[in-house]
Amino acid sequence: MTVLITGATGLVGKAIVKQCHENSITVHYLTTSKNKIQNKENYKGFYWNPEKEEIDSNCFKDVDTIINLAGATISKRWTKQYKKQIINSRINTLKLLKTALLKEQLQIPHIISASAIGVYPSSLTNYYNEDSEQISPSFLGSVVKKWEAATDEFSQLGMRVSKVRIGLVLDSKEGALPQIVKPITFGFGATFGSGNQWQSWIHINDLARLFVYVMEERLGGTFNAVAPNPVTNTDLTKTAAKILNKPLWLPNIPKSIMKLILGEMHILLFESQRVSSKKIETHAFNFKYPNLLPALENLLLK
Repeated sequence: MTVLITGATGLVGKAIVKQCHENSITVHYLTTSKNKIQNKENYKGFYWNPEKEEIDSNCFKDVDTIINLAGATISKRWTKQYKKQIINSRINTLKLLKTALLKEQLQIPHIISASAIGVYPSSLTNYYNEDSEQISPSFLGSVVKKWEAATDEFSQLGMRVSKVRIGLVLDSKEGALPQIVKPITFGFGATFGSGNQWQSWIHINDLARLFVYVMEERLGGTFNAVAPNPVTNTDLTKTAAKILNKPLWLPNIPKSIMKLILGEMHILLFESQRVSSKKIETHAFNFKYPNLLPALENLLLK
C-alpha cells in the first residue's frame, strides 16, 4: 500500500508517517520546500506550489490513498488577511489535487481529509455526533464548511471520501499541550473563563492510528477524531497540574482579557464542544488513550 500525504512534515503528518511505516505502508509526500524532499525506499518527497498551481504528478505513482492535512495554522492572530490565508490554504490545495488527478486521468480509490470539530456550535450541554446538521456561526465553522465541501467534490472522480474532524491534539512537544503546561510549570497555571467549557481531546498517537485505520479499513464518511471521554477546561488544567505536582492558585482568566490579547482567536480557548467518538468505535477502532489522566501521564512524564 502507498499513501500520498500533504502536510506530512507537520505535527499530525509526522505522527501519521511514523504509523504508516510501522504498518509497512510506503509514504509519498508533497512539500512546498524543496530542501525537505527526501527519496528513500518508503518515504519519497515531491514538490508542489498550490499558489502557482504547480505539482509534480509523479507523486501519484502507485498511490492507493491520499491523506490531506494541508492548511495554514489557526494558532496565529486572525487578521483579515490571515483569515483568507487560513481558508485559501485549505481550499486551493484540494483544488490543485483534484485538477491534477483529472489532468492525469488517474483513478485513486480513496481520499481522507483532515477537518475540525470547530464545525460544531459552542455549547455546554449538547453532545455532538457526525450526524449533527448544526454549524457553528464562528469563523471556524465557516472554514470547516468550505473545507469539507471542497473535499466532497472528490466523489465526482469516483473516489471514496472520508473526513476526519480533529479535536484538541495532545502532544508532548508541539501543539496546544506545551502551551497549556508552560504556565503551570512556572506556578502560574489557571483555567479560562468559567472553566466549564468542554474540551474534546485526542492523544497524538491515537489520532495517527485513527487516520491509518480509516485508510486500511477503507472507511468512507465523516468521523470525529476525539477520545471517548471529553473533559472540561478545569479538569484538563487540574489534571496537568496534578501530574506536574504544581499548585493552581491564580483566579480564572477572564474572557475579556484573552480577547484583548488574542483578538477573535480567543474563541479557541473558550468554545465548548462535547463531541462523540462512538461512530469510529462502532467500526472496531480501539483507543489506547480513552482517558485524560493516562494520556497526560504518557506525554508529560517521559
